Amino acid sequence: MNKPKITFGAIKLNVSAPKKEDNVQPEASGFGVFSKAESSNAKTAIEDIEDDLESRKIEELMGISGFGKKAKQFDIKEMMQIARKNSKPVERDPKVNETANEDDEYIGPLPSMASNSINEKKQDQTSNKVNDDDDDETGSEEENNEEDNIAYKIPASHEVEMHHGNKAITALAMDSSGSRLVSGSIDYELCFWDFAGMDKSMKYFRKIQPCENHLIKCVNYSLNGELILLVSGSSQAKIIDRDGYEKLECVKGDQYITDQSKTKGHVAGLTSGCFHPIKRDEFLTSSLDSTLRLWITKCKEQKQVIKTRDKGGLKTAPTACTFNRDGTLIAAGCIDGSVQMWDTRKMFVNTTHCIRNAHVAGSEISSLNFSYLGNTFVTRSCDDTMKLWDMRNMKTFLNVFDGLYSRYDTCDAIFSPDDSMIITGESLDKNKNHANLYFYDTKTFECINQLPVSNSHIIKVLWHPKLNQIFIGTSNGSIKGYYDENRSMRGAKLCIVKTYRKKKHTEISGSIQIITPHALPLFRHEKNRSLRKQLEKNRLDPILSRRPDLPITTGQGGRVVSSGGTLSSYVIRNLGLSKRVNDDKNPREAILKYAKEAEENPYYISPAYQKTQPKPIFNTEEDKETEDESGEPSTKKNKNV
Repeated sequence: MNKPKITFGAIKLNVSAPKKEDNVQPEASGFGVFSKAESSNAKTAIEDIEDDLESRKIEELMGISGFGKKAKQFDIKEMMQIARKNSKPVERDPKVNETANEDDEYIGPLPSMASNSINEKKQDQTSNKVNDDDDDETGSEEENNEEDNIAYKIPASHEVEMHHGNKAITALAMDSSGSRLVSGSIDYELCFWDFAGMDKSMKYFRKIQPCENHLIKCVNYSLNGELILLVSGSSQAKIIDRDGYEKLECVKGDQYITDQSKTKGHVAGLTSGCFHPIKRDEFLTSSLDSTLRLWITKCKEQKQVIKTRDKGGLKTAPTACTFNRDGTLIAAGCIDGSVQMWDTRKMFVNTTHCIRNAHVAGSEISSLNFSYLGNTFVTRSCDDTMKLWDMRNMKTFLNVFDGLYSRYDTCDAIFSPDDSMIITGESLDKNKNHANLYFYDTKTFECINQLPVSNSHIIKVLWHPKLNQIFIGTSNGSIKGYYDENRSMRGAKLCIVKTYRKKKHTEISGSIQIITPHALPLFRHEKNRSLRKQLEKNRLDPILSRRPDLPITTGQGGRVVSSGGTLSSYVIRNLGLSKRVNDDKNPREAILKYAKEAEENPYYISPAYQKTQPKPIFNTEEDKETEDESGEPSTKKNKNV
């Protein structure tokens, strides 16, 4: 059986429900429903009773009547409305309130004159602010327009020129800090330029010939700028320091071994090379022996050997090599027109990427450079073209730039620091008077700017990201530097400010000199000497030349030798003997001083030879007289007599 359920009713509190009318009575269910009004009345009654009890207890304890009365309740909203009606505050612009100072804030009602002056002042401020905002907007619009224009980023407002020599510059490099520049030429010489030490004359501080009679093809700074990789026409690459002193020379391989992986080094002339972008002790070289080799600066031995092959599997010579920006790829451009890449994290047996028909076969790929982001790379070839490639799709090039005449196999193409432009130069054609430097947009592939550089060929281009300056190596032996006065920093700007310090020349006086040889010393004139002779004379004077005190050998000038002039005398006087030994005496006199004592009291030599020593025979006075009279010595006596 189902037992009946007992219900006591439901207690509900609907806040959102509409109020019921007073006449309507709640329906009864179970024992009934507690209404809202009754419950609220009961609560207030209980609170009043509790308050009365507490107040009575306090009155009994403290003897104070009327202490427990409730405080008067105030409606804050009504009080605020009344205050607003009574006071009429000055209306203020919310824009002005944001920029107003604490001293300009006024509180409470003010007189009519003061309020009018304040309103006028604030209107002027608002009008000035609006004008300033308009000027800022126009200025910002101009700046945005300039930033949108890529040609505005080219630092070419000022130009400087540095002279290397008379031959073509085929190598150009700068360290990461931008303080030093190195240039190599066909004349086998390497020049070092220091921007902090140069003046307006722009002269190099050192010039060396490191590879004897081999032209310099490539130079490259290490990651920290302490070492320089030097690639010449020989088969041995060299590592030199910042000042040009040799640190390392690579080993030459055995040219009679056919397998190039078994040789210790290159056996043919080098073509290119570069340092690792992350590891400062590792560098890469390429050679005409169809190999790429990884080296370590700590030892002369090679680390890896990479062989380059053409489409048929035969040898092909690499003409350019480089790393990508993070050092995970090694790329090489070969003479068969192919671009081959290897992953450094894998074995170098097979290529990771290979573009067989990148350029025309038989024409050297003179340059291969990756962008700073690493998504694209550009190749420059002697077939008068430059091509832009995408790493995500290497089947076809993004764009080809034609009409770029090139006569040198070291002509290069680079990216701008923000990867928005590609920069390359051209060789001077017969029909042109100036060789131009071209700037191409990487997105639209249009020529943004064309900068005429010189009346010779442009070979090397360098855009330093930290200095924001462009340096160009030409075939007439000069280096052109371009910079912007506002956007570039340090570098060539430091040299332009410094003036050339002239050398001191000797002054020649043309006054007539009267010679008076018999004049008194007081009235005698000294001959006018040249500055060089005067310096030589001053050098001999110990006072003018500030000569230090010479070591004392004998007592002079009031000074006495304390311990003699030699080490032995010092040891004898200070350690060996208590008596003072005079080293300044004549040694013969010092010995003869003991002759008389030795004759009277023989101790060492004479007693030993008393019995065996023959009797000495001396010439007598009679013999001397006869000798003087005759002029001839007397005849010798016989031994038997």
